[in-house]
Amino acid sequence: MDQESHLHSGENVEPSVLIGQALLRFQDAVAMAIARARQRVVQGFIVFSIVFLLLWLAAFLYGSFYYSYMPKAAFSAPVHYYYRTDCDSPASFLCSYPLANISLMRNRKHVLTFGQAYQISLRLEVPDSPTNQDLGMFMIKTTCFSQEGGQVASSARSSMLRYRSDLLRTLGTLLFLPAFLTGAAEQRQVLDVELFSDYTDDPYAPSVTAVIEILSNKVQIYSSQLYVHAHFTGIRYLLFYFPVLSALVGVSSNFVFLSILFILSYVRVLMNVGPRTRRTYGLLSSTEENANSKQEDEKDVPAGTTELLGPCQISPTDLSPEEPHLPFGNGTELQNGNKLGQGEKKESEAASGHY
Repeated sequence: MDQESHLHSGENVEPSVLIGQALLRFQDAVAMAIARARQRVVQGFIVFSIVFLLLWLAAFLYGSFYYSYMPKAAFSAPVHYYYRTDCDSPASFLCSYPLANISLMRNRKHVLTFGQAYQISLRLEVPDSPTNQDLGMFMIKTTCFSQEGGQVASSARSSMLRYRSDLLRTLGTLLFLPAFLTGAAEQRQVLDVELFSDYTDDPYAPSVTAVIEILSNKVQIYSSQLYVHAHFTGIRYLLFYFPVLSALVGVSSNFVFLSILFILSYVRVLMNVGPRTRRTYGLLSSTEENANSKQEDEKDVPAGTTELLGPCQISPTDLSPEEPHLPFGNGTELQNGNKLGQGEKKESEAASGHY
């Protein structure tokens, strides 16, 4: 009966032990998986941070290069003419030619970049009036001046209104009559005059102002506008006309360059850390060897000293019942010493008996 109960109890305990061991193994496996997952998450976050930082630096470098290398593509400024009207001749409309002074500075910076070619044109909005039609051709003179007042460049271009016959003018008036009556359209013409086709500013005497003069005192003008367009070539042409492709190429090249620098720096740090660790391990091993050698020397010291002392060194275990042999003194001195010792012994016994 005892054997059967023992067997039954063993059968009941073994499954619980197996289950406990399985749970412990499962717990260890879960803990290992969590630790590995946490390590992977930390590594992924570090890699993502480094990649994001490198991308941001690459984009910043490309933006800085684009902002510093690319000049302003277009510039426009209104042109306001002034002229004299105090003349006495009734035959002329104006006493002087219309003249305008335009500044080529914005926020105390030059609009024109040194070494860049520009196209400078003038847009005139003039009425389609009989006076302008009878005017025919007229000249437009442009002169650029530096800060010191010196003349940098000059040009003269001719222009005139487009010819329209009387029949075409009448048909156009009848066709656009509702627009003319409501003010949605006007009888006008727009003249585009190219003042400079390939103008390059002088770096030693940059242009700060441009003077435009219309060599006609009968011209009628609604409004006028000066336009400056840059003619890009080479890398600037690609950067301006293909901005997305240029940005992708520039940012990716900067990212690759920065990644190579980062990898080389990391490898160099690892190579510097390796010899240091090996050197520290070597120092530790040398110190351990020195400590072991010191211990061995300390163990060898007694044997060496006994060998050096020779027969003078006597240990207590080597004492014999024979009378010790002293290397110095004679027999009389020994006898006197024994008598003194016996006298002191008797005095001590007498003192103890007295008390």
